[in-house]
This record gives sequence, C-alpha cells and structure tokens, in this order.
Amino acid sequence: MITRHQTKMVLSLQKRKVREESSLFVIEGDKLVREYIMTGNRVTLLAGKPEWINGEPEMVISGADEVVTVTYDDLRHISSLKTPHNVLAVAAMKKQPYNDEILKGALTLVLEYVQDPGNLGTIVRIAAWFGIRNIICSPDCVDFYNPKVIQASMGAFIHVMVHYQPLEPLLSKAQANGLNVFGATMNGRSVYESPLGSEGLILLGNESKGISDGLLCFVTEQITIPGPEKPLAGIESLNVSMAAAIICSEFVRRKQV
Repeated sequence: MITRHQTKMVLSLQKRKVREESSLFVIEGDKLVREYIMTGNRVTLLAGKPEWINGEPEMVISGADEVVTVTYDDLRHISSLKTPHNVLAVAAMKKQPYNDEILKGALTLVLEYVQDPGNLGTIVRIAAWFGIRNIICSPDCVDFYNPKVIQASMGAFIHVMVHYQPLEPLLSKAQANGLNVFGATMNGRSVYESPLGSEGLILLGNESKGISDGLLCFVTEQITIPGPEKPLAGIESLNVSMAAAIICSEFVRRKQV
C-alpha cells in the first residue's frame, strides 16, 4: 500500500517549485504510464490499483523502481484529475542541455509566454504529429511538466524535447545565422501564399497579446491564417494551439509536394 510519505511526495509534485527542485514529475493514466515505460523509460514510483498491476505485462511492472498498490480513494486523494485513472507514476525529468545545433536543418516551434497548460500540451502533441522534435519556450511559459500539460499532450511529451531559453538572444543569433523566423501575426501574409521551407523557426505568441514588439524585430516573415473578410463578433483570432496545427500542417504539406 502507498505510504504517507509517498502520498505527500506525489501531492507536492503538483507545485512547479517542488518539481524543479526534485527533478521529478507525475504521469497519470493507464495508457500514458504504459507507453512511457514501454518506450524504454523508467519510473521511480508506480502506484496502481491491484487489478491494473496484475493485468500488466512484466515489462511494464519491471520498469518501476518501486511498485505500490492503491485504492480508488487513494488515487482520488493524490490525483490532479477530477476523475482519476487506475494508475499514477512518478518519473525523473529528462534534462538535455540546449544546443543551437538543433535548429539547423529542421523546423522548430518557438513559444512566447504561452500560459495555458492545455495549449502547451496540445502544441506538444501537434509537434510530435508533424515530426517537429524540439520546442523552445520563453522562461515565462507554463511549465512543460505541469500535470495538465502532460495530460493534454496525450503521450507526445515522450517524443518532443521542450527547452526554456531567453528568446531575444536566441532569435537574434538565428537571424544572424541566416535562419528564417516565421512569426504568426494578424497582419502577415497568408501562410498559403508565403514562401516557406523545411528549416526555420515558427514563432507563436501569447494567447491574448500575440508576439511582443521586442521579438517582432527578429521575424523575417510574418505569416497569418486567413479568415473571413468580416470576422464574427467575439471571434477575432484563433486559439494558439489551433494556429500551430494549421501552420505546421502547411509547412509539412509543402515539404511533401
């Protein structure tokens, strides 16, 4: 059975400061935990209902340093979800130092001050779908290891690296090295008519404010997603994750033509 100390530890990981200090995060859900372990990752703690643990292959159970059984009430207490699943795991964060080399010959998503965990998780999922392996976030973006981000990514967090870097020096250096910086704005050229490519940075701004003036000067091509000539009241723009999906789709479509 799960101990009081383990319960306290899992609950504490809902706080970003504790996650960063301990380099641990929580994964919830039968499918997410199973896929995480079966892709070669280990977890430090696997807390599951007895019937779930007994029904899993040895490869999954042996991927945990420690396995404990929990009741549904235990899971309700430690879960960040309104309706918990059958299992929860604690894992070590993947720490990979940032290197400018990842920008060469690839498309990279760059996010400025994206605050909603659901948006970041969805963008991670979009990146994985379109084969984009790296996302760079400004330091004030929501934490990648926030439980809601992990949940919204639907397992894509396993396949995408998210780096946190100050964006001004990064974009300045990219521009100096001849990399295109595509900025999603309301006043850019239609993404369907813009010259795109298989290399460059796709910059997406804050949910309500868009790209800040301080970063716009590094944008080499402003792109937009055309909408109706007369926008409907209350619908002035697309959600940032929706915009990411449409823009990434067009980049990939061009590569395949």
